[in-house]
Amino acid sequence: MSEPAVPGSPRATAMITAIGGVSVGEQILKALRIAGGYRIVGVDMAEQCVNFEHVDEAFVVPCAADPAYLEALLTIAEACGVQVLFPGSEAELKFLSDHRAEVAEAGILLPIAPREVIEIGMDKLRTAAFLDDHRFAHPRFARISRDVIDEVDWYPVVVKPAVGGGGSMDCYIAQTPRELECLAELMTDGATEMMVQEYVGRPDAEFTVGVLHDLDGQFVNSIAIRRELHSVLNVRLRVPNRTSRSDLGPTLVLSSGFSQGSVGGFEEVRTQCEAVAAALGVRGPVNIQCRLVDGVVQIFEINPRYSGTTSLRAMVGYNEPDAMVRRHLLGEVLTMRAPYRTSRIHRSLMETIVPSSPARPWTVTRAAAS
Repeated sequence: MSEPAVPGSPRATAMITAIGGVSVGEQILKALRIAGGYRIVGVDMAEQCVNFEHVDEAFVVPCAADPAYLEALLTIAEACGVQVLFPGSEAELKFLSDHRAEVAEAGILLPIAPREVIEIGMDKLRTAAFLDDHRFAHPRFARISRDVIDEVDWYPVVVKPAVGGGGSMDCYIAQTPRELECLAELMTDGATEMMVQEYVGRPDAEFTVGVLHDLDGQFVNSIAIRRELHSVLNVRLRVPNRTSRSDLGPTLVLSSGFSQGSVGGFEEVRTQCEAVAAALGVRGPVNIQCRLVDGVVQIFEINPRYSGTTSLRAMVGYNEPDAMVRRHLLGEVLTMRAPYRTSRIHRSLMETIVPSSPARPWTVTRAAAS
């Protein structure tokens, strides 16, 4: 680890991967800019990445599945004096989790969750099994099969990929056995394992909750955002409730990965999610997706990474990436449960022209020809 920054120098040099589009990488980038004082090295697969204009140095790298990916990252990191590395996509998070030793050998801080936490969180069936084993409330669930379709009697249900599926990708609602059968036939192609999960709660009681521990396992803080699921940007799917479950409300809604809403105390929600994170053995960030039903948090996903609301949290004074740098790179003592502002935050689209042939001062790192 390097020494703390001296006056007039950057607080730290941070590399962020997958900074393009509306990714988690972009959220981390925004959070570090809000914190201020960082020299940021941004990398992405796309040569026309819009956020290359918002970093100090920009590089094009191969995808995480490419054999040249790790060499590209470490070469850039050495050339730029990178001190801390933030993976901005789930594919890169998984890859770098598997290559922690090489990153550490290069003297780079990698502030991510433990490997076991990542493996549980990235597999929704394992997530549900963990919650079940530890007696935390969660929707009923099952791996999709012919027998399961015949046995499900807890409609409506959500059909989703068991692995991946960020931003509610490939998630659907079935309200009858026939709908579930059709979705199972459509979605189960042998390549992607699918699961069925009970639809619980009302859309106005859905929360995204961040729980942060330092890399030594010491609890730092938590935050909850009550989602507002009204706009096309924030809703993946909206259908009329045609079941007899009036307790679910007139409309069934699946949120997208673009959350907005109210940051508040929500102590009832945060306390229950903190208990889950502690049982999971979290070190670093974790993000819990849930609905509050009769005072009980029903958890339907655990994302073992920085959140799609990282910048929203930073806007109110809860800056997870910056906290990890200050704690583990700069040696600061973090204040447990440091206060942050309560606010209502809305998101909107912003258009940017990207030149078709941009002439920009970044180095292009490509995979060797096979």
